Amino acid sequence: MTHPQPIDGAPRLGEPGALEDHGELDPMLHPRPRLRRRDWCPLDGWWDFRLGDESGHERPTTYPVRILVPFAPESPASGVGDASYHRVLWYRRRLEPVAAGAGRRLLLHLSGIDGCVDVWSDGERLARLEQAQTPAEVDLGAAAAGAAPVVELRIERDPLDLGAPRGKQDWQPQPHAIWYPRSSGITRSVWVESVPHQRLVGIDATADLPSFALDLHLRLAGIPHGTPATAGWRVAVRLAVGDRLLANECWAVAGPEITRRVHLPDPGIDDARGDLLWSPERPTLIDVTATLECGGEAVDTVASYVAMRTVGVAGDAFLLNGRPYPLRLVLDQGYWPETHRTAPDAGALRRDVELTKALGFNGVRKHQTLEDPRYLAWADRLGLLVWGELPSAYAYGATTVARLAAVWTALIERDAGHPCVVAWVAFNESWGVPDLPERADQRHAVRALYHLAKALDPSRPVIGNDGWENVVGDLRTVHDYASEPAVLTTRYGTREALAETLRRFRPGGRRIVLDDDAVTGPVLLTEFGGVRVENGALGWGYAQVDGAEALLTRYRDLLAAVHRSALAGFCYTQLTDTFQEQNGLLTMDRRPKADLGALARATRGEEDPSD
Repeated sequence: MTHPQPIDGAPRLGEPGALEDHGELDPMLHPRPRLRRRDWCPLDGWWDFRLGDESGHERPTTYPVRILVPFAPESPASGVGDASYHRVLWYRRRLEPVAAGAGRRLLLHLSGIDGCVDVWSDGERLARLEQAQTPAEVDLGAAAAGAAPVVELRIERDPLDLGAPRGKQDWQPQPHAIWYPRSSGITRSVWVESVPHQRLVGIDATADLPSFALDLHLRLAGIPHGTPATAGWRVAVRLAVGDRLLANECWAVAGPEITRRVHLPDPGIDDARGDLLWSPERPTLIDVTATLECGGEAVDTVASYVAMRTVGVAGDAFLLNGRPYPLRLVLDQGYWPETHRTAPDAGALRRDVELTKALGFNGVRKHQTLEDPRYLAWADRLGLLVWGELPSAYAYGATTVARLAAVWTALIERDAGHPCVVAWVAFNESWGVPDLPERADQRHAVRALYHLAKALDPSRPVIGNDGWENVVGDLRTVHDYASEPAVLTTRYGTREALAETLRRFRPGGRRIVLDDDAVTGPVLLTEFGGVRVENGALGWGYAQVDGAEALLTRYRDLLAAVHRSALAGFCYTQLTDTFQEQNGLLTMDRRPKADLGALARATRGEEDPSD
């Protein structure tokens, strides 16, 4: 495993070499791939660290150990490896000297932190962030030349709090059942960026295929509503695919948001249009360069990308770019043995996308995790569909609903610009809403998050409660771990059998659909399989076989039954082993358990040439 290195000796902000060395154009390196500017610097590496006392906020005078950020202290890779309960964690790091130009601000970016965060700079308390699982930024002040502030973070999180969105992190001392080790504190990259006061803070696009146009939405900071045209603010936007220029536009700025339609060169025939459409088979991305100007002078320039891609549902089909598209998904927990919920290095994210595609899948359901944006960037570039999912809380209450809504909103805002993301999942298997059939408030909670997602992002399907007890949603989803392929054929083989299954089958003793009028659309089998290869070690799976050939045979038979069914798609459990849950097609260190090509042919529903 390759550890991220400390940044001692790295180029300073604004110096020659910083752009190339810090990966401004490389989504595998930049922690925010869809909004990249020149002056940024990573802070992943060794930090001073202390396990604290939750009784107060006084900064410690000593930090006895060091921790390798962004790995959680519970993980071996962090250098701490302490899996016991800790409510407070302290981090300290001196930043590299800044040479970022006059009139600019220095922003500290926290890409993902589990808990509430207090931030100090040179002893001054600057901010308290109540929820930083999704990206948060703290203004460290003017970026004075030569300044090297000391940043301290106090992170507090109750490891036993079941009302907080926690996903698959266990609340018991050791992992049990389907829950895995806790990952506290910093679990995503930390970085700093030099920015002007007036700047671009977001670029998203929605495609309109009949018009062959993109509706671009730009968000800006420092530009108030009602800014007059005479103020001279304009934004210039350039769209290109490689060396091919698609559009070069310039618009007046009159407030903090701009929405404009850009018509792309339309060849008027599907085959030629396909060159610009994004899909797993042809993941064409349109590079965007946007420059905020005042009086003809550039104030801020960012690089991004968008795509011509639509998703939706019609009848019993999932649609990609207006055409039926069968979904071949795999459940992906996103854990590694030494680094837990954080990828061991940037290349591991790309490798996971490549392995998923090599196994024949055209998408993943990122299960109960807020995925690293760099993973999504590789899914964008290499062509892999992604279902984004809200990590579950488990104790229901008004505070829990408010927390879930806050994380849900931030997740959608962060990831809606990624063309790979094609659906949102609000709840899983009634986790956090266990009495949903009997309690109106829990049903309303599911409906509320569904409608919130549709309000924030009407361009994608939303699943209210994946697996069973569907009360609202654009897709009907079922979890069924029947171990015999013949059982799947009986339940899903024909439209008539499918309708009967929706009415009568009780996975986990739960009804699939509670309100037939509220949940329509295609039916998908979104968890099944879970076959473990018996190896004598501790661990479990939903079914067990002996050896690689037996796994391949069982997998072929299960996938053949699903491919012959009336379903619109599937999601197999699962991509990799995850600690005690050993039912992956890959081991936890990403080694295939059977022939990769044969598994891929089964995934795609192709005949094996050896038969």
